[in-house]
Amino acid sequence: MTDKIKRATSARKSPSDQQPRKFTMPESVTIRLAATSDHEALGQLMYDAVHLAPGHYSEDQRQAWMPEPRSGPEWDERLSSKTIVIAEQNDIPLGFMTIEPGGYIDFAYIRREAQGSGLFRRLYNIVETTAKDWGELALWVHASLMAQPAFTAMGFAVDYHETVEIGDQALNRARMTKPL
Repeated sequence: MTDKIKRATSARKSPSDQQPRKFTMPESVTIRLAATSDHEALGQLMYDAVHLAPGHYSEDQRQAWMPEPRSGPEWDERLSSKTIVIAEQNDIPLGFMTIEPGGYIDFAYIRREAQGSGLFRRLYNIVETTAKDWGELALWVHASLMAQPAFTAMGFAVDYHETVEIGDQALNRARMTKPL
């Protein structure tokens, strides 16, 4: 019997005493820098994260924010100035985060099934290390209502809240910063 099995057996409780299991990210997740060939998959991941994850925005707000997955030359151009860290398993992107000069994190998206697994923290740690290597003094982000708790857990503080209007929809977010 392995130690892992022994621990599980000795720690076994009655069903009424057991806490729900938390999903943990398997070691088979690969984290790497994204390439231009990843851009379309990142646009789809972003779309899925906005539309499929539970959140604080109505369906109309989500549709205004992201009516379709981002792709094409304009999307490639927007991503070209960023360092993009991507996590994937079996060639399927699970999440990504960007950093650009000036310490701005423009994108931080995690696929619904990987949320709560520690993947955000793993991506963020690489982004923070990159920013420090560049000599950045702080990081900042415009965090959606859904992303604010994750950034708070990484040590960010809210500078101010703001409302962005897209079409006839108003979306709340916060500007958050973290000194390095």
